[in-house]
Amino acid sequence: MDALTVALLPALAKSALTGRLPAGIDTLWWEDGEQLVELAPQAEIGWFDMFEKARPLKAMERATGLKWLNTAFAGVDWLPLEDFQVRGVKLTNGSGLNAGPVAEFAVLSMLAVARGYTEIVRAQDAHDWLSGPPGTVELAGSRALILGYGEIGRAVHRMLAGFEVEVVPVTRSGRDGTLGPDEWQAQLGTFDWVVLAMPGTPDTAKMIDADVLAAMKTCAVLVNVARADIVDQDALVAALRAGKIGGAVLDLTDPEPLPADHPLWDVPNCHVTMHLAGMPTQRSFLRAVDRFVLNCSKFMAGEALESEVDLALGY
Repeated sequence: MDALTVALLPALAKSALTGRLPAGIDTLWWEDGEQLVELAPQAEIGWFDMFEKARPLKAMERATGLKWLNTAFAGVDWLPLEDFQVRGVKLTNGSGLNAGPVAEFAVLSMLAVARGYTEIVRAQDAHDWLSGPPGTVELAGSRALILGYGEIGRAVHRMLAGFEVEVVPVTRSGRDGTLGPDEWQAQLGTFDWVVLAMPGTPDTAKMIDADVLAAMKTCAVLVNVARADIVDQDALVAALRAGKIGGAVLDLTDPEPLPADHPLWDVPNCHVTMHLAGMPTQRSFLRAVDRFVLNCSKFMAGEALESEVDLALGY
């Protein structure tokens, strides 16, 4: 009899996975970070997701027999990609699983900024009946640039189109009405919204710097649902304080959690949304389980895996 392939999986997914995995897999379940690290050396297939990253990373280090690691997170910049390349570990991510909720959150934040909704909430908290709307900007007729046109970027595009926003995505090819990577900066001054939805890679670090911010409209709003390090935070704080742009929505910050005395909390027109856009929903978790089950069958059959990450590119 052939030896079974050991899969080390989160106990949180046990009820959703029981009875659905293909023959040939022997399953171990971890309930906390300590147990994950302890059991890691037995794993050939792993699903090590935790919001705290130290123990999953330790588990990956100890999992010397690991052949395939699955994560429901779309971003993989926190993972040891070069080490996986050397070790021959396959990696699949959660690309697209949470695109809808993230896009909804991005559009929600744009509406909140446009209509001054945070001021309405604060007025209600203070029992203060406003005599007029704090925001009168309409999304209809505005223009939005989307940097990063994967699942999240496309979902944002679909939703904004319903609000009659003119959307211009940036793609590597620059085809079909999109802008190429060398074209978007020259047109920055024509957009009311700049939405960041790209994966984080060494090439994107501090892409949104002082020069980019200076080229934006003075009323434009930056919306980041991508990665914190894409934005030069010091340059953003300076631009907001000087009124060089209209505002910013930051779902990602560096560090996280943001210290209570950090200037981003109080800088004018900055909305910090505390990395809540991509929090898993019940439906996105079930989508992650379904994809994992499909990939288990593919892995056992030696077939290409769905949403496999190119370890050299980082996405």
